[in-house]
Amino acid sequence: MPRLVDVAGGRELAWDGCVNVRDLGGLGRVRLGAVVRMEAPARLSEAGWAAAWAYGVRTVIDLRHADECGQDRAPRPAGITTVRVPLDPIGTPFYEHWEKIDNLASPLYFPEMLAEHPEPVVIALRAIATAAPGCVVFHCAGGKDRTGLLALVLLTLAGATSEEIIADYLLTYDRMKQRYDELGFRDQLAAVSEIVAKHNTTIEASLTSTIASLTMPDFLLENGLSDTELAALRTRLTT
Repeated sequence: MPRLVDVAGGRELAWDGCVNVRDLGGLGRVRLGAVVRMEAPARLSEAGWAAAWAYGVRTVIDLRHADECGQDRAPRPAGITTVRVPLDPIGTPFYEHWEKIDNLASPLYFPEMLAEHPEPVVIALRAIATAAPGCVVFHCAGGKDRTGLLALVLLTLAGATSEEIIADYLLTYDRMKQRYDELGFRDQLAAVSEIVAKHNTTIEASLTSTIASLTMPDFLLENGLSDTELAALRTRLTT
């Protein structure tokens, strides 16, 4: 069983209504206040959105498909822009293949996703690079897989270590456990560990393989990110 390592420290953010909100600042060269990962913000209360606004959030990037999106509990501040960048390539042979293996809910699919369908990942990175000044939040449903993949790419670009990236990924299982318990889902860390074990690997080893396969910044430039966008992304993350 993978061991949870809490590297969040001062990165944990208490935004009322959500439980899996953390700044990527402090990992690699990422500065605090640049990018935040979280679960879907639908449960944020008015106070939760006010806290996000006070933190500097001006852009929210939603990695879900439209049919996954429901009504927010409280209205978003008028100055926050929401950008939708569906990350899962639904309707493709890739998606149909991995839906049967892990329902795209484990890190097993990450390497092939980046190899076969890098475009939506690059589009999401472009949205971060070109967002209005302020903090950028990105999320999917639970803030684990699509969010975890985008965080992995961002952190690899920013020079974070494999240990930092893996520990950050694992935090979501702990942060979301109460939510999954409320929904009647089985322990997700155990469930995903079993899935990857069937493929003779572990969560850590699978993530390590993905990180090692990424050559930065070549991966981004070869898949459509321009030099100007890359510079803007690096500036946002580190300056």
